[in-house]
Amino acid sequence: MLPTQRQSHGRSRRRRSHDSLTPAKPAICPVSGMPKLNHRACAESGYVRPGLTIKIKKLGIGVERD
Repeated sequence: MLPTQRQSHGRSRRRRSHDSLTPAKPAICPVSGMPKLNHRACAESGYVRPGLTIKIKKLGIGVERD
């Protein structure tokens, strides 16, 4: 079954006005003080959450930089 009338441009745009994405807000790493995304490892210290620190030499996460 088809709609009886076509939906106007304004009505479609009003509906879509709430579909935009909000930018990610970085948190501050408590160990290094650098901004990091929540639920992600800090690039400087490797900190994820209390009691969990990740070290990956290949990516340079949580290791000393020269």
